[in-house]
Amino acid sequence: MLADSIAKLIEEMLDEGGGSLELKRNEMATRLGCVPSQISYVITSRFTPERGYIIESRRGGGGCIRIVRKQMHGSEYLMHFFYAIGDDIEEKEAIAYLQNLLGNSLINKREYSMICASISNAALSEIPIQVRGRIRADIFRHIILSMMG
Repeated sequence: MLADSIAKLIEEMLDEGGGSLELKRNEMATRLGCVPSQISYVITSRFTPERGYIIESRRGGGGCIRIVRKQMHGSEYLMHFFYAIGDDIEEKEAIAYLQNLLGNSLINKREYSMICASISNAALSEIPIQVRGRIRADIFRHIILSMMG
């Protein structure tokens, strides 16, 4: 799949650059034989803050996208997630955060499963859909706070 190839190339470039990369969408698209919007799609869907990346986009001069793999440890990582969760979060986004915490050994598989269950749409099914994301975010932030204490 093209998206996987693009993501793999970006990961390799990040590794070579010590966790930081500046790329020009048009140049990368030409190199890979795709359209620039495919590069944008991969960056916005796979290199997100909940997965530990910071994205900066610069306009003009051909346009440049800077991707930085955020290297954090322990409570700094948890604090980042606490603020990144915001006031409203969808189940898929919350699971992406949890996968990142699991991948960085800040939680174990059992904790991952328990937290996923506690913030799932199934667990919150009695909550009206209009406020479910806010309730999920509040629960998730309290879980993160308890992990920091």
